[in-house]
Amino acid sequence: MFVVRWILGRIILLLNFIFAPKKRQRSLDDQQQVDKKAQSLSLYQYNACPFCVKVRREMRRQNLNINLVDAKQDNNKQELISEGGKLQVPCLKISNNGKVEWLYESKAIMNYLNSEFA
Repeated sequence: MFVVRWILGRIILLLNFIFAPKKRQRSLDDQQQVDKKAQSLSLYQYNACPFCVKVRREMRRQNLNINLVDAKQDNNKQELISEGGKLQVPCLKISNNGKVEWLYESKAIMNYLNSEFA
C-alpha cells in the first residue's frame, strides 16, 4: 500500500507542476499589503496530499505567500495536535492579535482565503 500511495503522490505532484495555475497580478503596493496580511498565516500540510495540493493551488492562484509547515515532522505534528486539537491536514493556523484560530478542511480554508484576499 505504501508503494501505491508513493506513486500516486508523485503523479499528483507532477500534474500540479505541469498544470500550475497562473498567479494573480497585483500592483506592488497591493501585493505588499497582501504579503503583510499573509504573514500571520501558516498552512500545516503534507507535500503529496491531494487536499493540500488543492489549497496550495488556490494560494498560487491568489499569489499568496503563506508559510508552509510540514506536518510530518515530529515537532510540527505535536504542535498541530496540542494546539489545533487533531492531526488533520490541511490546517490553516491564523494568528491575529495574539489570538490563534485553527481552520481545517480544504474547502473551508479556500473559502477563507477567497473572502480575505480575493
